[in-house]
Amino acid sequence: MVRTYSSSEIKIRIKDFELLEVSSGEKKFLKTFFSNQATVIMFICNHCPYVKHINAELIRLANDFIPKRISFLAINSNDAKKYPEDSTENMKRVYYKLGYPFPYFFDETQEVAKYYCAKCTPEFFIFSGKGYLCYHGQLDDSRPGNDVPVTGSDVRNVLKNILKGKKIISPIVKLSYGCNIKWKT
Repeated sequence: MVRTYSSSEIKIRIKDFELLEVSSGEKKFLKTFFSNQATVIMFICNHCPYVKHINAELIRLANDFIPKRISFLAINSNDAKKYPEDSTENMKRVYYKLGYPFPYFFDETQEVAKYYCAKCTPEFFIFSGKGYLCYHGQLDDSRPGNDVPVTGSDVRNVLKNILKGKKIISPIVKLSYGCNIKWKT
């Protein structure tokens, strides 16, 4: 696994794309899942040990905030030909095995990852209901082997502040690191 840090270059507006949503096997527009409250876009994949380390917390986090009208979307942008564990068939298996409460999309052309300047998995983007970036970065300080509990604290704190109505003037950036996105050559 190659430790890669998220980009400090960020897009400040949410953008719609049409991607394959693996549980249904259908192409869907992301905007269908955007929330007027806040939207969390997560770049994840199946094989990354950093993502596997936080999967249970992703599910807890989504289950805590989806009832509060915050939406969650997971996107896998990896080259599935070179990394078959990240194929759409395996994404669907992981989706059902783990019970993801959020849609899991496959970014086959990698255009979504390029637009958001995503570089690693896991990497998080939180957008306000108006589509402006509030947060970009990590879930929390926990990584495999560092003995820091997985709490989702960085993402949780931003979502709690959004729910309290606190204005986020400029995006909060707390760089993530994990496996690099597996780019097509």
